[in-house]
Amino acid sequence: MITIIHGDDLSTSRNHYLSERQKTKNPVIFEGGKLSLSELLQSLEGGSLFNEEKNIFIENFFSSKKANPEFKKIIEIIQNNKSANIVFWENTELSKTDLNSVKNPVVRLFKVPQNLFNFLDGIKPSDKTSIKLFHLLLQEMEPEFIFYMVIRQFRLLLAVSDINSNEKIDEVKRLAPWQITKLKRQVSLFGEQKLREIYNKLYLIDMEQKTGKSSFNLPQAIDFFLLGL
Repeated sequence: MITIIHGDDLSTSRNHYLSERQKTKNPVIFEGGKLSLSELLQSLEGGSLFNEEKNIFIENFFSSKKANPEFKKIIEIIQNNKSANIVFWENTELSKTDLNSVKNPVVRLFKVPQNLFNFLDGIKPSDKTSIKLFHLLLQEMEPEFIFYMVIRQFRLLLAVSDINSNEKIDEVKRLAPWQITKLKRQVSLFGEQKLREIYNKLYLIDMEQKTGKSSFNLPQAIDFFLLGL
C-alpha cells in the first residue's frame, strides 16, 4: 500500500506521520532528495527472518524531485512494488500532478484552517480584532504553529517591502500576484522600518521562549505582542 501524507498544516501532518512510524516495527526511513534507486531496491528486496511486512517511510520525495535524477525510476519501482507499505510525507501540499504520478495512493491531506490566514492577513496596528481571532485559533491548533506562521508572515512582509532588493526569498517567488498585492497592502499599514522593529521583537520572543527566560507562556507573549502593534 502507498500512502501520501501532505498539506500546509505541518504540525498536524508531521504528528500523524510520526505516529504511523511509531506503530511499525523496524521502519526504514529515507530523505527523498537523497534516496537512490539502489537503496530503495535493497530495502524492498532485503529478506526478513520472520517474514515481517516491510515498512518504508520517505520524507519530502516529491518536493525534491528536481534534485533527484532517479525520480522517475524510483516512482516506477514503487508503483510496481507489492511487498512493502510505503509512506510518503511532504512538508507542503502537493499538486495534482504529483499525486497522480502514483496510482491509487491513500492520500491524507492536512489543511491549515482558513481562519489562520484571515488572522495573519488581518494583523495591523492598533487593532484588537486580531487578538480575538488568535484566541479562536488556539481552540484549533497549537500556539507554537500559530507563532511560526506569524513570524513567516512578517518575513514575507519585509521581503515585499524591500523594493531595492534584487533577491527575493523563495517563499515570495512562489506567491501568486494577488497574494503579493495583498501583502503590499498590509505593508502600507506598517512601513518598512516598523516591520523591521516588529521582526526583531518576534525574534526576542522566540529566544525567550526557547531559553525559558520569558515571564509569560507563548499565548500570553503573543497577546502582548499583538497589543503592542
